[in-house]
Amino acid sequence: MATSNTSRIPLAGPDVWLGTELAQRTDWIHVLTSEEISDLQRAIRVVREARADMYTVTAENFPLPVLSRRFAAISHALEHGCGIANIRGIPTDTFSMEDLRWVLWGIGAHLGTAVSQNKTGEYFAEVRDYGEQLGRPDSRGYRTASSLRFHTDRCDVVALLCARQCKQGGESRIVSTPAIHNAMLERRPELLDELFGNYHHSRQNEQAEGESPYYVNPVFGVHKGRFTSQYSRSYVESAQKFNGTPRLRKEQDEALDMLAALADELCLQTRMAPGDIQLLNNHVTYHSRTSIVDFDELEKRRLVYRLWLSMPDSRELPASYDVLWGPTAAGALRGGVTPANGLRTLTQWRDSAARAA
Repeated sequence: MATSNTSRIPLAGPDVWLGTELAQRTDWIHVLTSEEISDLQRAIRVVREARADMYTVTAENFPLPVLSRRFAAISHALEHGCGIANIRGIPTDTFSMEDLRWVLWGIGAHLGTAVSQNKTGEYFAEVRDYGEQLGRPDSRGYRTASSLRFHTDRCDVVALLCARQCKQGGESRIVSTPAIHNAMLERRPELLDELFGNYHHSRQNEQAEGESPYYVNPVFGVHKGRFTSQYSRSYVESAQKFNGTPRLRKEQDEALDMLAALADELCLQTRMAPGDIQLLNNHVTYHSRTSIVDFDELEKRRLVYRLWLSMPDSRELPASYDVLWGPTAAGALRGGVTPANGLRTLTQWRDSAARAA
């Protein structure tokens, strides 16, 4: 159980919202103009002509003088606003799959720094059905067609670009975690206290050498007035399979049940269209996905490109969060999965490549 009364204070601010309310607003949606699309096309030509390796491309060599005027507003909204931004209007009929990869990479480079998404050191991932099944110790939801529970990713902001959508399903569900906090405070404050206490989470076989297969961390945290949450119920349940992890108490399990129920109740449900980019601040949102019914033809099947970003304007985290995040200072390069080479952030990868050259 939490040892302080921090959880008994209602949260306020633009990151406290209800899905029904956000669905009526457009301030978080950015529809690209023809000039901005042309800006992207010019930047793609620059990297193509240079035959650039994706991981070496930075904001400086992916110039977006027109579109970059939006980036300050998007970054501010992600960290100090509602925690969501949706960029729309990239024409998938004229942009190739490779073009779309460059679009997400280039926009991500202007907003933050990519961090590793798995133990192989992958900084750019494809979200699609690889035939994997949930429930295995090493399974990852983004490689399945299954519905996904509400969760966070191990980064300040996750960026998703929809290249192709499935035949049915695949809807995005997003919820404000400060809104969940306040609803639980009003209805069951004793269960809210539980979420500020420690839970064991599986690392899903992605621990670095010397690390345990699980880590211990609260689901909710408030530090210097800023809220954060790191959560996957599937990872909590996986950790129960390890020797040495204490069994969940009834109250802990009940708190997770209510967390899930409130996420369902309060969320926004939307469907990404091809050419949409969804940006989510993991500290103040959870996201999930409905199950996928895909096309038979491989070339039509759902494909979403994903970046995990460390953001320069990020909040300071509680010191205990270093077990997962690494540095917890505001604006620190942090998050991601530590690969075998230890290069968790793209900045570290580039420094290592420069020393080897």
